[in-house]
Amino acid sequence: MRRREAIAALGSLALPLAGRAQGARNKIVLGQSCALSGPAAQLGKQMQIGAKLYFDALNAAGGVNGNLVELHTLDDGYEPDRCKANTEKFIEEDVLALFGYVGTPTSLAALPIINQHRMPFFAPLTGAEALRDPLSRNVFHVRASYFEETGLIVKQLTQLGLNRISVFHQNDSYGKAGLEGVERAMKPLSLKPLATGTVERNTVDVNKAVAALVGNPAAMPEAIVMISAYKSCAAFIRAARKAGYGGVFYNVSFVGTQALLDELGKDANGVVVSQVMPYPFGTVTGVAEEYQAAVQKAGGSASGLRLDYNGIEGYVAAKTFTEGLRRAGARPTRESLVAALETLQPYNPGGFPLRFSAAKHVASNFVELSMLTGDGKVKR
Repeated sequence: MRRREAIAALGSLALPLAGRAQGARNKIVLGQSCALSGPAAQLGKQMQIGAKLYFDALNAAGGVNGNLVELHTLDDGYEPDRCKANTEKFIEEDVLALFGYVGTPTSLAALPIINQHRMPFFAPLTGAEALRDPLSRNVFHVRASYFEETGLIVKQLTQLGLNRISVFHQNDSYGKAGLEGVERAMKPLSLKPLATGTVERNTVDVNKAVAALVGNPAAMPEAIVMISAYKSCAAFIRAARKAGYGGVFYNVSFVGTQALLDELGKDANGVVVSQVMPYPFGTVTGVAEEYQAAVQKAGGSASGLRLDYNGIEGYVAAKTFTEGLRRAGARPTRESLVAALETLQPYNPGGFPLRFSAAKHVASNFVELSMLTGDGKVKR
């Protein structure tokens, strides 16, 4: 088998990288760089699991247009330099597209390479505006932006009369994107954040941020909006409550809902998280039911699988991407795939309408708020 694959690989070198018809080998390879280790590992693992649930079922049924889909995932530990190296490796391997990257700083590190090689980049788990504006013909998003998430958060807080809002954020492009979203939403109301505090990516050193945000009784916020990953957010929530803070905590979706629940345990009670995917625990949307059935078929809790917002995001992304592949034909190239994805206007994977076009590569602006409970549940 290895000899045959080597001969096929040598023969394929005569084809241009950007236009090679990978379907000729009856296998379509996608590259995914995400955290599989480190403090943000659950974000990458769940995104990968959700996507593989769909792709594995697709392949078992014969694939798409006679092609099997293989997701090749490399660990970047949520570090930009490692993500950039992984992306360069995928370019060398000549994958058809990049799929399901996780994180703003990592995705931004890959973006120049993506644009240089005109590589389709589908469904990154990030809502950063820097990946959306200006529009890149290669980049497609299935989730709403951080501006939309923070806009809804600020709207609810101010409607409740909570105007003293501080921001805890990761000290990188992700955290700054979320902070900008909060500031943007507050400006028309003649408001601005009461205070800000930061944490370094992949750390839980939150003491300075706690002191900055809740250390002064005379300048105590009524709410704290959090723009970081689950471990640092959990560490901040615990430390702030220990310091006597009695206000509310709001997180954006990237925090990792289930991972945050796991980290906080009973301390999760009352914490709010904005969501950009269908509620994965109910039966209101068809794609949620489909995702639940896929989890159960794969073994469910007995196999260590459980329902998760990041998991359903991977599932929705895989199903939507597959429809693009179907429309791209039996021998898809990068160019034909991009053109096919732009025809998904609209596309509904099951109660979650999405719409791409040549001028619009952000398929959804859906956002809703959820609340965590002390017994490990998520309420809408």
